[in-house]
Amino acid sequence: MSRYYSACVLWCGVSYVFIFFTMKGAVVKTLVIISQKGGAGKTTLAVNLAAAAELAGLPTILIDLDPQGSSRVWAEQRGGNAPEVLSDHPKQLPALISKAEQAGAGLVIVDTAPNADQSALIAARAADLIVIPCRPSVYDLAAILASVDLTAIAKKPHVAVINAAPIQGDVANDARANLGQQGVVVSPVIVHQRAAFPNSAIVGRGVQEYEPRGKASLEIAELFKDVAKRAGLPIVEPIEMEC
Repeated sequence: MSRYYSACVLWCGVSYVFIFFTMKGAVVKTLVIISQKGGAGKTTLAVNLAAAAELAGLPTILIDLDPQGSSRVWAEQRGGNAPEVLSDHPKQLPALISKAEQAGAGLVIVDTAPNADQSALIAARAADLIVIPCRPSVYDLAAILASVDLTAIAKKPHVAVINAAPIQGDVANDARANLGQQGVVVSPVIVHQRAAFPNSAIVGRGVQEYEPRGKASLEIAELFKDVAKRAGLPIVEPIEMEC
């Protein structure tokens, strides 16, 4: 028998209801955030997607495999509010995902270290979808192919996300086109460099919690919807309605 749960969320002044259907014995879905290059914005996407999932009513566990522990720092600033953040050695990832599933999570998001080594491959093989953040710079665009190659080795689907894009100009769209020509799957959602991202991180919040009517909030809402579909989360399209 299926069951469902929903949440009413205010995004940019508009109320939506997301409905997630779960089946008895359903397997938790796992998003793994990978990038060979440091500074691509893995943790920024990881914590904001985790917060977005919780706001949409989907119980989520964030697993921090990066020795820098940035996601853990963000969690400490939240004062114990969901999502819970776990950390361990990459070899323990299957056990951590199993623990999350037993705890009732519907989604696991994994924040990895900035490399494409054996640890990243372990994480990639555990993914239902690999998310690759990429800044629209020549150096990042050159480095992303190593991460895409890793997804091929792991035999898992991927989506690249143009992240921290300048608000002005066409560089982000040019970067999307460049990656598409190289066979990289690219999200239609572009995440721009906005003050809400660092400001919300300081207080342990996602941008939707920090500035719910802001442009950063809308971008993360759209990105969450995109990756949820790609990962196979049984989500009904958001319905506009009064909460």
